[in-house]
Amino acid sequence: MRVALIATEKLPVPPVRGGAIQLYIDGILPYLTSHHDVTVFSVNDEQLPAESELAGAKVVRLLDTRYHQNVAEALRQAEFELLHIFNRPTWVVEFAAARPEARRIVSLHNEMFESDKISAENAAACLEATDKVVTVSRFIAEGVAARYPQAAPKTRVVYSGVDPEIYLPRWHPRARQLRVKLARRLGFDPDAPIVLNVGRLSPKKGSHLIIQAMDTVHERFPEAVLIIVGSKWYGETEWDEYGQYLMRMAARSPGRIFLTGFVPPGEIPAYYSSADVFVCASQWPEPLARVHYEAMAAGLPIITTRRGGNPEVVDGLGNGWVVDEYNDPVALGTHIALLLEKRELAEEMGRRGRELAEERFNWKRVADELLEIYAELEHAEPEGEGQP
Repeated sequence: MRVALIATEKLPVPPVRGGAIQLYIDGILPYLTSHHDVTVFSVNDEQLPAESELAGAKVVRLLDTRYHQNVAEALRQAEFELLHIFNRPTWVVEFAAARPEARRIVSLHNEMFESDKISAENAAACLEATDKVVTVSRFIAEGVAARYPQAAPKTRVVYSGVDPEIYLPRWHPRARQLRVKLARRLGFDPDAPIVLNVGRLSPKKGSHLIIQAMDTVHERFPEAVLIIVGSKWYGETEWDEYGQYLMRMAARSPGRIFLTGFVPPGEIPAYYSSADVFVCASQWPEPLARVHYEAMAAGLPIITTRRGGNPEVVDGLGNGWVVDEYNDPVALGTHIALLLEKRELAEEMGRRGRELAEERFNWKRVADELLEIYAELEHAEPEGEGQP
């Protein structure tokens, strides 16, 4: 089939500035292009040409001004049998009008059907024009179905993934070299326990609580180091009011706390491979943060909060702990300290996480599930046909 993958207007493909959706598209492309003729529509970027090839797919980058209207016009100019639209249900009706014969999938990476993001009328029209709704977690799927029951029969959960090959597990001999190099650059003892947090700096991501949690950790492990990787937004380091607040907190801490700012996606795996424990302290109903998959690939035990879809890839899987008291820094710190103390348990969790990344939470499995959906739509009869 001729397939169009339509990324959001926020960040470009490939993910030179990061972004969960952009990383997702980049990860699945090599598998999709071995079965279909794929074109990716992406927002333009000064680092990238207007058109290029990526993993066998054509990538067309359009101006961010009137981006989705530009995509609609491009769809009118070329034939596509399947439109796969990422995280923008409000665009579906317009794209359906541009290419009415094409099947349509909406992939949801956030709660895009909330009332403040789409009106009830527009949501109903979108779902009417959509053949399948793919979500990154049960949490997102159940939220859409609760608001719009007609979505339930069309919805399928497809968990995201990671490329385990680009993450050295923390027990790999070369991971030690990465750790020593990072310690020298930042200025701490490479034998000190390292706690890692990766993500955009926002109060709803809870980095301030992890800094507070380190007070509890430092009671047992005064030499422990916390590294927070991320900035206000993707692509560049920007210290807004919250980021400056975190830096002041870090400066007052009796322990070593480092805020790196933005790190290019290609350099982030080294941080994971250098750490001992990974912490995700989501304070909002997180759809399901992809950092969990990255931590698994690096063999890190995970501590996450019971918010949104995050527990779905940790609860009962043996790769970490879910903290019910999501906004309690003492609870977070106690869990971190326990994993630093119980090294054999932490090792078991990390190895189980690596197994999960290799066997389940990888891009091939993601693509295989999407290809099944593509095949179903390719061979399904159009509505209204085949009736006696």
